[in-house]
Amino acid sequence: MPLHLAGLFSPRRGRRRAAGARTALALSVLPYVMMLIVTVVEAVTGPDKGFLPLLAVGPAFASLTGGVRRTLIVGLTALVLAVALSAYNSLEVSRAYVTAGSIAGVTAASALATVGRRRREKELASVRSVAEVAQRVLLRPVPRRAAHMRMAVSYTSAMAAAHIGGDLYEVVTAPAGVRVIVGDVQGKGLEAVETAALVLGAFREAAHDEKDLQGVSARLEKALNRRLSGEEFVTAVLAEANPDETTMTLLNYGHPAPLVIRASGEIEWAEPGDHVPPLGLAALGPEGPVPYGVRFEPGDQILLYTDGVVEARDQWGAFYPLADRVSLLKDEDPEAALEALRRDLIAHIDGTPKDDAAMLLLRCREPVLPDGLAADGTSQV
Repeated sequence: MPLHLAGLFSPRRGRRRAAGARTALALSVLPYVMMLIVTVVEAVTGPDKGFLPLLAVGPAFASLTGGVRRTLIVGLTALVLAVALSAYNSLEVSRAYVTAGSIAGVTAASALATVGRRRREKELASVRSVAEVAQRVLLRPVPRRAAHMRMAVSYTSAMAAAHIGGDLYEVVTAPAGVRVIVGDVQGKGLEAVETAALVLGAFREAAHDEKDLQGVSARLEKALNRRLSGEEFVTAVLAEANPDETTMTLLNYGHPAPLVIRASGEIEWAEPGDHVPPLGLAALGPEGPVPYGVRFEPGDQILLYTDGVVEARDQWGAFYPLADRVSLLKDEDPEAALEALRRDLIAHIDGTPKDDAAMLLLRCREPVLPDGLAADGTSQV
């Protein structure tokens, strides 16, 4: 399963669904349990204690999860019980009428509330459907294999009801090699999503047309300058890998440095030689970052990520120790390895993420020979 959809089908989400199903079941039987308790107490204690009007809690609770029909059925049941208990306890007619009126009024109000709730649920379902479509359009699944690399991606949105935010990623196979971008839009909400869509659209087009990464970044800068007001920006790392070379070329626009995990297990940070402003702030100078190379040989891994990963805090305020968690990326399957890291990140936060977190894992594999075999003799087709 593509990890960009892991938030939709993860075991954690499955447990939440199971818990939600149990809660819905409990709420469905709660009205009848409450009415049964009131009926028993009223029958035992008699009319003097005045418990009979509490039968109105039945239709009130029924409106929380059921439809209008169920609410009316529970209300009618409460009304029948009230009449029966009034007769059993020889309740005064005036008190019986007041009780029946209370139950009828609560039932009517609950039915109206149910109509409004159902309408809002349909609207929310429609919004979520649109969000899922936007997810597939903006943040498409990355290829599992491209040239001499295997890769996986993970995206965790900070918005509880959304699957997309201001973080972005893309992988494009171009004539010059495989080109990658991982970025983070300043801000949140729909404006951040719009900016992310603009950057991704410009990158997908420029990655095929431009001969080098500087040309790609210039196109991105030009597209952003037409849209941004000057106070918004996008931090990003652009990368280019060619199967004929043992280095990966990087451009860093104010983004966290990628983490390189060597085949030997050693780690290093792919820090740029100079630090420049993010995309969208070209007017502040300098002109742009200088491309720099990182050794990328078979067995090596490079993790590109957004600041929502390294700035994630636990309940004591400690940042997520990404460098100490690289051992989680040992699984042979890049998707399984990245999923293990994502789960550890969520466990570290132990709550709702405060920021979007995107991770893109690139693995260098053996170069592919013309017969479809890697240099070590294993099939790569």
